[in-house]
This record gives sequence, structure tokens and C-alpha cells, in this order.
Amino acid sequence: MSAAEFLEKLLDGAEVVWKPLGDIAQYSTTRIGSDQLNQSNYVGVDNLLQNRAGRVNSNYVPTSGNLTEFKEGDVLIGNIRPYLRKIWHADRRGGTNGDVLVVHPTDSVLNSRYLFQVLTDENFFAYNIQHSKGAKMPRGSKTHILQYLVPIPCPDDPQKSLAIQGEIVRILDSFTELTTELTTELTTELTQRKKQYNHYRDQLLSHPSGNMAWKPLGWVGEVRMCKRVMKNQTSEAGDIPFFKIGTFGREPNAYISKELFENFKKKYSYPKIGDVLISASGTIGRTVIFDGEEAYFQDSNIVWLENDESKVLNKYLFYFYQIAKWHVSDGGVIKRLYNDNIKKTLIAVPYPEDPQKSLEEQDRIVAILDKFDTLTTSFNEGLPREIELREKQYAWYRDQLLNFSKPDEGTA
Repeated sequence: MSAAEFLEKLLDGAEVVWKPLGDIAQYSTTRIGSDQLNQSNYVGVDNLLQNRAGRVNSNYVPTSGNLTEFKEGDVLIGNIRPYLRKIWHADRRGGTNGDVLVVHPTDSVLNSRYLFQVLTDENFFAYNIQHSKGAKMPRGSKTHILQYLVPIPCPDDPQKSLAIQGEIVRILDSFTELTTELTTELTTELTQRKKQYNHYRDQLLSHPSGNMAWKPLGWVGEVRMCKRVMKNQTSEAGDIPFFKIGTFGREPNAYISKELFENFKKKYSYPKIGDVLISASGTIGRTVIFDGEEAYFQDSNIVWLENDESKVLNKYLFYFYQIAKWHVSDGGVIKRLYNDNIKKTLIAVPYPEDPQKSLEEQDRIVAILDKFDTLTTSFNEGLPREIELREKQYAWYRDQLLNFSKPDEGTA
């Protein structure tokens, strides 16, 4: 049986009346003192989760004054962009501020959890955004929100109405529960995979045996960086992407001309394919294996070892950098990893006196870590996809189960 057929059977010919939200609920008019609030019952937009995901404990709790009170069964809605898709069905008494609306059901023929499911529908969020007002931080229109139409099945028969609402809630809540269980299960599995991967990586790279020895990175090769690029040599649009610390491995900060790029590339240091780029300022030790695509990197902030792989494989370096004990300078506003400290950093090298055997052992270690990395990465990528599919399934059933015959368009 389809959801539409189930809804038709559930209604059994009963009338559905669309009522303005203001006819069946109102905004909270009571206040609560800050002395009655704590991290678990104070709710602001910051600890409401996006996309209907509920709430987490607040890092901030007001210490003076009175706030808007909410009670168990009330529906809390984030009312300032970009928080208009934040919503929570209260399971306790607490308080909130002016950035969160507290919708308190007032009609006895209304299941508060049913109202919550109606207001989690994308149609409500689109309606709220459509009527929001303000330039920098638009707010939802409290007046228009109370005009939003809510379908109430057979309101003249309270017992039957609440039974229908309850059955719809039961089905939708079961989907929510399944999604939550799946998320918890998959997240736990992912955490275990990461712990296992980290354990093997640490064992293979940081516990030299009789066949391994500590060598400074300066033994591998010299630290290199690109020629300094001046600000007036960059632009917002250009030929070659230019990466600085904040955008290393992501979107470029700016661009430089092709002519300047070719000139610098010929005269100064430039990474070769396979070199491991290191963030040496700000976020220390973030790494990217250079794939050869044309790009330029900010000097002293993004560096690499000039490595011909006769001593250490680049991929072995890449994995080692993840556990390297960098000697970072704390002086100044931004943390820095200076070249001398990079060269002094110790790396465990297998059979350092036998280059061929050393590279063979490094290759074996890299192969093991590649497999773990592939498993962890695929699992990590699959987790949000699986959760997204479950959420889409829930949204489809919600839309179908709330797909009552609508009144004339334009009133909601």
C-alpha cells in the first residue's frame, strides 16, 4: 500500500479543515528567570541544529534577566537567517531569546508532535523564508507565520482527529528513530575504523625496531618554497590559482598571470608531481600531494622537501607528516613552522643503510596504509550519503502523509 493510499484509508472520508496556525497555537507569553536555566534547558539559535536535527547543550547561558519560557510540547523555530531551518519539539521546560520563536499549541484537537511534523515540512520553511524581512539578517514574519495553514483532519470529532494525527506521528517518528539509529551505528563504526587505521599507522611509522632508525628530515632533502608573490601581482580573476595558508588545498585566494607563473617556475623553486606540500603557518602540518595541476603557493607558508625518492618515498612522507612531532614557534599571532625545525624533525626510516631494501619496506608500509585509508575514506563518504537517503525517504513519507486536499492557493 502506498503512502497516499494509506492516508486515504486512514481518513476514511473524514473532512480536513485547514486552519491558520494562529487559530490553534500562539507564541509563548510567559517568562522564565535566568536563574532557572542551564546548558540543557537554555536554547538559542546557536545550539539549535540545522535542517531539523534538534538541539545540543548550549555553551552559553544568560546570567541575568527574564527570557521567553517554553514548555514540553512547544515547537521552537529559529527566526533569523541563516537559522530559519532550525526547529525543535521541546521535551522539557526552559527558556530562549528573541531569535527563537516558541509556538505553544492551544487547541485541544491538536497533537503537538503532529504540529511539529507539519512545521518541519519544506513548504513551511519556504513560506517562512518568502515572508522574512530585513537586509543583513532577515527575520521571519511573526504575523505571516501565524497565518500559515495547518491541515486538521475531522476537527469536529476530536477523538478520531487525534487518532489520525497520532498514527501519522507514529509512522514519521519511526523513520526518524531509524535514521538516528543508523547514524549512530555508522558513526560508531567509522570511529572504530579510524582508531584502527591510526593504530596501524602509528605502529608502522613511529616505533622503530632493530631494522629502523631515526633520521632528520634534512637527511631526506632541502626544504623548498615558491618565490614570493607581491599583493599587486595577484588579482581576483586570472590564469593561475594562488593558494595562501587559509585556502591551502581548497579554493584559491587569488590568481596570478600565466606570464608571471612561467617566469617564476623557470627561475625559482617549484614542486614536482608527487611532492608533499606542507602548511607551515596557521594550521600546521596540513598536507596535500601535488598533482601537477598549475597552481602557485605562498612562500614560507606552504613548503615541501626536495625529495628524489632515493631515500624516502613521497607517499611514506605523506603518511609520516600526519604523526610528525613538529617543533612549532608560538611567537606572534600566527603559529609558524620554520625551515630549520622542519629539517630537524625526526622520521623513522627502515634499513637506512640499504637504500633498495629501505624503499621496498617503505612501499610495503605505504600499501598497508593505503588500504586502510581507502576503507576509511569510502566509509566516511558513504555515511553522509546513506543518511541523506534515509532523510529523503523520511521527507517523502512526511510529504505523502501530510498531502491532504488543499484549500485555494494564495492563502498560505
